[in-house]
Amino acid sequence: MTSTRFQALERQRQRLDRRLQQLERYSRWYSTARVISAFTLMVAAVLALTLPDSTPYWVLTGAVAVMFVVLVALHNRLNEGVRRWQTWRQLKLEHSARLTLDWAALPRAQAHTASPEHPFDLDLDVTGDISLHRLLDTTATRDGNDRLRGWLLTTTPEPDVIRARQTLVKALKHLPVFRDKLALYGRGSKTLIARALGWLDGQNRVHSRVLTGLLAWALINALLFVGHAVGALPPLWQVTIPLYFIVNLLALRGAGDIFADALAARETVERLDAIFRFLEADRVGGSPELRTLCAPFLDRQNRPTRQLALIRRVLIAAGLRSNAVLWLPLNLMLPWDMLVAWGLDRVRARLARLMPQWLDVWFELEALCALATYADLHPAAVFPSLTTEPCFEGTALGHPLIRADVRVRNDFQLAGSGQLVIITGSNMAGKSSFLRILGLALCMAYAGGVVDATALTVAPFRLFTCIRVTDSVTEGVSYFYAEVKRLRALLDALNMPSPYPLFYLIDEIFKGTNNRERLIGSRSYLRALTDQPALGVVATHDLELVQLADELPSVHNAHFREQVVDGAMIFDYHLRPGPCPTTNALKIMRLAGLPIEESGEINRG
Repeated sequence: MTSTRFQALERQRQRLDRRLQQLERYSRWYSTARVISAFTLMVAAVLALTLPDSTPYWVLTGAVAVMFVVLVALHNRLNEGVRRWQTWRQLKLEHSARLTLDWAALPRAQAHTASPEHPFDLDLDVTGDISLHRLLDTTATRDGNDRLRGWLLTTTPEPDVIRARQTLVKALKHLPVFRDKLALYGRGSKTLIARALGWLDGQNRVHSRVLTGLLAWALINALLFVGHAVGALPPLWQVTIPLYFIVNLLALRGAGDIFADALAARETVERLDAIFRFLEADRVGGSPELRTLCAPFLDRQNRPTRQLALIRRVLIAAGLRSNAVLWLPLNLMLPWDMLVAWGLDRVRARLARLMPQWLDVWFELEALCALATYADLHPAAVFPSLTTEPCFEGTALGHPLIRADVRVRNDFQLAGSGQLVIITGSNMAGKSSFLRILGLALCMAYAGGVVDATALTVAPFRLFTCIRVTDSVTEGVSYFYAEVKRLRALLDALNMPSPYPLFYLIDEIFKGTNNRERLIGSRSYLRALTDQPALGVVATHDLELVQLADELPSVHNAHFREQVVDGAMIFDYHLRPGPCPTTNALKIMRLAGLPIEESGEINRG
């Protein structure tokens, strides 16, 4: 199935390559035509200026000048199209990289340091350079990225939210063009959002009383000028208008740099207009849930492009500041710049009320599209079913961060409060990876996405792991003490009031101490877990722990095993019931060439 999707992406990329080659050929034609027209324009202008009968050459100069302007406009439009097609091609390459786990071809992960205090982030590789989040992340904005990460790291799943999100992801899964265009128009928007929100947070700079006073003064100036023009009044306007202009400039000092503010607003408007116009085009199909989500963009009265058009009108007025010939008389007759600032303030106040809602929908769609793209790329993956009974029942579970050609799938069932599975097995047999398979499946399930399995039924659990424990030289924390703290945190989470049981994953419990104390501590700790509203999986090398299954009906054993074939260790990574019959540490040492006494051989049946 993965190879089929990869081949489809390759065909799409090849079509995009052919289209890009065609557009680049057109671009070269335009470049040649521009050079020819520019040379012709120069020659025609010289002839028009030097020859006696220059009328035909002036006509030719004008015609060539118009043609040159048209060529420049068309060429710029074509080049913009080329850039978009190149971005689209890059999106397809990134989708292929997600299928093949080619991390070097994926965009770099946004800076985020996994907190050791989080219940499972560090242990499960949810975030980081090689992580589930980076594999899924197709977002273009920082807020969309953060939202997706927040879904994957949720510690308290909400069944209603998960089901609603699944419905949206299912709808978006069948809209690949919508998803790609959303990413296409959003590219390069990471800093744009911060600028837009920063501009919206600005304070009003024009006091209505000051503006009203200046308008009244301008009216008086007009009356004085008209009165003098008809001979009814002396030339008082010669004093009042210059004085008015000075007061107007002084008032503008308190309004800040209106022209710079207008330029900032113009860039924000132009960049946001493309993505908002796309979302207004109603491309979400017939899904009622998607249409409800996108309702702010479908509201004819308050739709974004209608509101952004209001800014453009004010920006046109603000642009006159760069033309001194027009700006000076306008500000002599009216408080023109004050009116522009007042207009910007009004539009900003209106957008400050509407923009957060538009942006929220955009960020939500980005995170949903990331999950939907993964679902589309992995059509065999399934949306998990949620149940109220404490259980985890998965069929053909796979690890999403292991390449499909070497990925091994396993079934796993665990049901009932207090249930515990102890997994034993040789070194490198796959115990730790299997724990991460279970944890990542829950992360994807609670985010609302598909899971790499053929079937999965889970209850809402609070997930907690103890897999990748590290010491800290700077804080003076040994490995064993760091592990003790982590296991203490697990018990604290277990005792916190919650409607949902805990699902825990522990790898190599108490491996930082000696055999005797490790066995005593492990048995006591696991007994305590089976008496709590929790269920989970513990991976260990301590074969003595498998005897707990004989004492406690809630404890079960499973194992991974290996074979030695032609002097090499062979692992099949298949989970089997019961305790592991062998160990392989001495075998690995011997294969590595380390000296091992024959009497040290251990083989347990």
